[in-house]
Amino acid sequence: MQCCQGCLTVDSRKNNTKGILLMLISMACFAAGDTFVKISGAFLSPAQIMFFLISGGLVIFTVIALIKSEKLRERRAFLPILLIRYCAEMLGLGAMIMGITKIPLSVVGTVTQASPILVAAAAVIVFKEAVSWRRWSSIIIGFVGVVLVIQPGGQNLDYAVLWAVAALVAFSIRDLVTRLTPPDIQSASIATFTMIAAFPFTTAWVFLSGEKFFPPGIDWAVVACMIILGSVGYLLLITSLRIGELSAIMPFRYSRIVFLLILGILVFGERPTLSMLAGAGLILISGVYIMWREKVVTQSINQE
Repeated sequence: MQCCQGCLTVDSRKNNTKGILLMLISMACFAAGDTFVKISGAFLSPAQIMFFLISGGLVIFTVIALIKSEKLRERRAFLPILLIRYCAEMLGLGAMIMGITKIPLSVVGTVTQASPILVAAAAVIVFKEAVSWRRWSSIIIGFVGVVLVIQPGGQNLDYAVLWAVAALVAFSIRDLVTRLTPPDIQSASIATFTMIAAFPFTTAWVFLSGEKFFPPGIDWAVVACMIILGSVGYLLLITSLRIGELSAIMPFRYSRIVFLLILGILVFGERPTLSMLAGAGLILISGVYIMWREKVVTQSINQE
């Protein structure tokens, strides 16, 4: 029995190592994809960028769902909770694109990575979860980090940072309602349904803006990289969460902040301020601690 337990421990460690590696690659893909989104802002509007991301994602995720023989004719795709998730994902992506094209890449990435902190706070109200003073302290520290990043009282405040805050709220709503999503609906199917729901919106956005769907001077290499990196990042993220323990893998999602800081400096010549770096550090520490406390609480409940 001890031998079997030892084998399980070794296997779980191997799976966690693979999961962590996939999570790191996923976050690198997302950061690189965000970089190409910002580059594409030189020849595409936010509406056009979203149109290409949604269109490309729809094709990629539909093909993947078909290859995996997942259900695309799913009546539950129209459940109210899923419709809320689709809308939140769509609005979050639109707001994030607006932010990326207008303010430093590292600021948008850092603010949106505070999503788990906002979800932890909202779960108290929505799910009536009991929260200890430790978690409340972590939540407050995380929000202090967000304030340091956006600097609402600063003289050089760029109100475009509110797009990053809007994306943070939308993504937090998405993550919150995901807890209520039927677990047997496959991830690729949900991604496909999300793209289908978003397609009419993004098409209407381009049309009402009076812009062309395929404007002249478009750099197709940049657009392709933007779509492929975002899709690969999403798939690797889902895979990493399924092969290992969430408590071991999820903290590494914050590596996206580091990747975005590096890319922002190397590609766009961004110079993060000390307050921005301090805020990013507080968000990272707060988020990782909240995940660690959830693991401890879950283990103690299971032992009882």
